[in-house]
Amino acid sequence: MKITLRNAAGLFTVALWLALASFSVQAQVDTIRVKDKRLMTSVLKPGLKQYLIYYQFPKKNKNLNFWLWTRNVRKENRNGEPVFTISQQWFGADTNAYRSLYSVNRTSDFGPVYHAEHGISKIRAYNWNDQKITGADTVANNVHKAFSLDFKEASYNWNLDIETFEMLPLAEGKAFAINFYDAALDPPKFVVYKVIGSELLSTLDNKKVDCWKLFTEGSAKGGNYTQTFWISKKEHEFLKSESFYAGMYGYKVKLPVGAADFLGKFEK
Repeated sequence: MKITLRNAAGLFTVALWLALASFSVQAQVDTIRVKDKRLMTSVLKPGLKQYLIYYQFPKKNKNLNFWLWTRNVRKENRNGEPVFTISQQWFGADTNAYRSLYSVNRTSDFGPVYHAEHGISKIRAYNWNDQKITGADTVANNVHKAFSLDFKEASYNWNLDIETFEMLPLAEGKAFAINFYDAALDPPKFVVYKVIGSELLSTLDNKKVDCWKLFTEGSAKGGNYTQTFWISKKEHEFLKSESFYAGMYGYKVKLPVGAADFLGKFEK
């Protein structure tokens, strides 16, 4: 087509409109709020899951730091209300690295009810609802017994980000703002996670699993960070993540169902 001043102006107008429309679509973010019940809680699968975690410092080419991470999701009742209980344990070669977490969330909207963290010598436990979080005064030796924070709006437990991602309505081009809170740390804030595409992951038997790639970036006290999560499209399962923060790469990989059930072999 011959370009004239008139049709050039028309083409510019169309191009500008398309650019603005594209920007509008890309900038559209779905806000995930507890009260809206947009998480698909029916797809969260109960059971024990194990993950290999390893950290890499690029300048240390003969060293990797390893942990084994377990997350056990159960459906239970608490004071007559259906809830998810999620138990996490981190194991490493050094007992000082061990920690366990126990969280209770409503099955209706995944709103937090209770959260506790146990380290080697300290216990932090909280009662949590849509309006506020307070230290659990009935838990013995709770170092955060006097803690209290009022919320402007209900928040999700950031320690349960994996389960939260598994329940998102992921799709091409979508982005989500989630009001996450890590108990007793910085106040709740909305964190944006974007679906940046798809990827086929190979399992141990060389089967291909189609996954959504969920990406986020931000800043913390040690500098900027990036995180990418792979969530299977069919089963809504977190399979892998990669992160970078403060000069360190971090990886989490879900182990197969046949991984050793070692928890029951520990002596009480």
